[in-house]
Amino acid sequence: MTELSQQSAPIVEALERYKSMRVVPFDVPGHKRGRGNKALVDFLGEQCLTVDVNSMKPLDNLTHPVSVIRQAEELAAQAFGAKHAFFMVNGTTSAVQAMVMTACKAGEKIILPRNVHRSAINALIISGAVPVYVNPGVNNELGIPLGMSLKDVEQAILDNPDAKAILINNPTYYGICSNLQAITTLAHAHDMLVLVDEAHGTHFYFGDDLPLSAMAAGADMAAVSMHKSGGSLTQSSFLLINNEVSEGYTRQIINLTQTTSGSYLLLSSLDISRRNLALHGKEIFQKVAEMAQYTRDEINKIGGYYAFSKELLNGDTVYDYDVTKLSVHTLEIGLAGVEVYDILRDEYDIQIEFGDIGNLLAYLSVGDRRLDIERLISALAEIKRRYAKDKSGLFDHEYIKPQVVYTPQDAFYADKEGLPITNSIGRISSEFVMCYPPGIPILAPGERITGEILSYIEYSKEKGCFLTGTEDRDIQQIKVVKES
Repeated sequence: MTELSQQSAPIVEALERYKSMRVVPFDVPGHKRGRGNKALVDFLGEQCLTVDVNSMKPLDNLTHPVSVIRQAEELAAQAFGAKHAFFMVNGTTSAVQAMVMTACKAGEKIILPRNVHRSAINALIISGAVPVYVNPGVNNELGIPLGMSLKDVEQAILDNPDAKAILINNPTYYGICSNLQAITTLAHAHDMLVLVDEAHGTHFYFGDDLPLSAMAAGADMAAVSMHKSGGSLTQSSFLLINNEVSEGYTRQIINLTQTTSGSYLLLSSLDISRRNLALHGKEIFQKVAEMAQYTRDEINKIGGYYAFSKELLNGDTVYDYDVTKLSVHTLEIGLAGVEVYDILRDEYDIQIEFGDIGNLLAYLSVGDRRLDIERLISALAEIKRRYAKDKSGLFDHEYIKPQVVYTPQDAFYADKEGLPITNSIGRISSEFVMCYPPGIPILAPGERITGEILSYIEYSKEKGCFLTGTEDRDIQQIKVVKES
């Protein structure tokens, strides 16, 4: 690997050189550096449009990088402690899918928790890999899914010695981490690859006193959402590889689905953000952790709310906790998390990351100001005073153990028929149903529809969750596998 300075940003520097050359563009994009679309320039700015360019020799090519993108990949790999890093411009979704498809071919097994993001199950539909689900632990007080128990992972490995890989969330949406090191060591002892969904764990690579990162644990691949806590533009991510995973083969897999027209806006944002984290990450995330702890303490003083943290640690299904996360349990004030979410947005002009049945998540970053945090704390106090009610009748569990009948691919592509969702109990779903965010399926293709699932879906609708996944936009109809 070429020795490069983390103060460098090769893609950005190449774009600056290109701009200074005053090249006449007879290539795409057709807006010609903004000259052909004044409204777009007025909205996004001339600086943005002048670097929205096409791949060419001075700027390299994302599908087969040999110069500045290649150098930027090497710098990212150094910063994250990986063997290689790929720039992903189709989001972390494409990185998760590339991991699964690199590790598993059609018919091969992969062990994974059921509370994965839909992108992982989508990867099973595309690839034909067969899931072996490990039910996560559940915190009965909070009603949330936790990490995987080491004992349950070991049993899944013993029951499925032919599995090719295991996928781990690090962390979950709520900030909860499994015992990543122990699971990695166990999987490698059984010749299985370790794939890590670190969509919400970018900062683990740069902060002190934060949970262990995938690369530090010796995992084989990790999907890292730089656009979440890393500061890059939405839809930009890294895919990291380690150990014996082939760089060339992984790139071939990526190129099956990733665009051939990689956006230099996204690529340059990754380059700049990697440089920023490599040079200043520790101080950035120390500040974020301190802000999160202050906010937790103040919210817990209000009463009724519970902003949880490391007191949940149990040495197994909650092996570690991401203290930069601000996850808050709301049911004690008689409101679902999504109801508090809606009130914050509609009445206080505060947009948080998500609210679900029992909890909400506010995403904190170095971009937050103390004034904004105080406004959030005050709004939560006022919501309690104005809206708190008896909590009886509220759902108190986020996770329902699935009854898996078919693989996701078999169910998704099977002959199917539409039914009113209320009449579908006992049938096998051919579609997803999920609240978004967080995008963890309530129901996935190949799973049996039960009364408990339908009650949960109906309750989610009533509370205002944004449900997605079915062909029917109103989630009144559902496609099920046709019975022979």
